[in-house]
This record gives sequence, structure tokens and C-alpha cells, in this order.
Amino acid sequence: MADQDVADATLAAMLARAAGEELLRVRRESGLEGKELGNAGDAAAQEVLAALLAEHRPDDAVLSEEAKDSAARLSADRVWIIDPLDGTREFSEGRADWAVHVALWERGELTLGVVAIPGEDLVLSSADAPAVPARDESAPLRLAVSRSRPPAVTEPVRAALDAELMPMGSAGVKIAAVARGQVDAYVHAGGQYEWDSAAPVAFARAAGLHTSRVDGTPLVYNDSDPYLPDLVVCRPDLAPRILAAISDYTDGDS
Repeated sequence: MADQDVADATLAAMLARAAGEELLRVRRESGLEGKELGNAGDAAAQEVLAALLAEHRPDDAVLSEEAKDSAARLSADRVWIIDPLDGTREFSEGRADWAVHVALWERGELTLGVVAIPGEDLVLSSADAPAVPARDESAPLRLAVSRSRPPAVTEPVRAALDAELMPMGSAGVKIAAVARGQVDAYVHAGGQYEWDSAAPVAFARAAGLHTSRVDGTPLVYNDSDPYLPDLVVCRPDLAPRILAAISDYTDGDS
């Protein structure tokens, strides 16, 4: 029987932690390496999340990176947007900068987002997100970038901010790093999907951060096409400079 007495925020945190624990177990016990380890982790975490959602929220729709999409979600009032393993490469390499994403979309808006970073034994929830720590004004600005594939737009943004580049793994870890005050901004324009950003964006918004597309328009979730290729997450005071730098760069490309 579905347990509707479990609050959504409690359930989301439980899901993210359970999937994270399963991923750690797979990495510890499977004996697999490389791509095989990543595939096994993806499948195991998806199984955990799917089973728990079927048990506790059987009437809700689900959009997952690791499951077949269904058009039924487009007419649903509630959709869980999940990424069972964000940062498969980092997970497979034995690193800590990978995450589990669990978000809830309701009637047009993200209402909840949980990001688990199992390598740090950390579960971050929009339900109790602390404000972003104050910045040390004497320190240089820091811009989170991909460890392996920084998008071309990174350089004009870095130049506009005179920022230091901070290479990190998964999108969830990068966005969480902005909310945790470890970096000041994350700009991505290299292609992502809704599950890559839904949960961390919900957490970032709850922490008081600016979130948008690179052209300044809102991030929209539960679209018919889940491709959501770009985003900006930053301290609010930096948003005008970042968006202007991106606009200048893209105008120069056209």
C-alpha cells in the first residue's frame, strides 16, 4: 500500500540517500571497473529509486535518465525528475564528485529538489536549504567548470569576472558548490537534460541563487523534449555581468 503519510521532502531525501548507499555498495562490492562499473551503478540506483517511488507515490509520473520516457507525464500534476547517477565518469574513477538527483515538479514549477553527494555523506534538500555563505570580497571569484569538457562560453565569462576556474565533476556537484559557497557561479552551454539540473536548481533557488538559461530566460521543466542544454547558476549580484558576457560572446559568434 502506498504510504502517502510520508512527506514529499522526507521521501525525496530518503530516495536520494538510499540510491547513494546502493551506488557505494556497487562500487565497493561489484569488482567492476570503468564503463561496466558505471553501467552497473546507473542500473542499481534506478532500481532503488523506481521501487521506492512505486511504493510511496504510485500515482505520480516519473522522468528519469535511466528509464523510458512516457507522454503521460505531460498531463500529470506531479512528476518526479530523477538522475540516479549524475557523474558516471567520476563514480567509475573512484572520485567523490558525483551525485544523485531527486526533484519534484508540480503543476508547472519545481517544488522540491534533493541532491545527495554520497562521497561526502551529504544530502542537500531545498526544504531546508541554508542561505549561501557570505563571500570573502578580498578573494578572487571562482567559476565551476567541467573537469573534461569546459564549454567555449566559459572563457568569456571567466574573463568578465576575472575568475579562477575550479574543475569539478557532475552538474549536481557544481551547482551545489555554488549554493555551498565553494564557488560563485556555474555556467554550462554544452548540452544537458532536465534530470541533470532539476534537483540542484531547486536547491539553488531555495538558497537564494539566480538560475536561468544562458539568455536569461527561465529554466522550464517537464517539457515534451527533456533536452535543456544550458544554464547559469550564480550569486544574484553576478548575474548581470555573466549574462552580459554571454550575450556579447554569442553576438560575436553570429
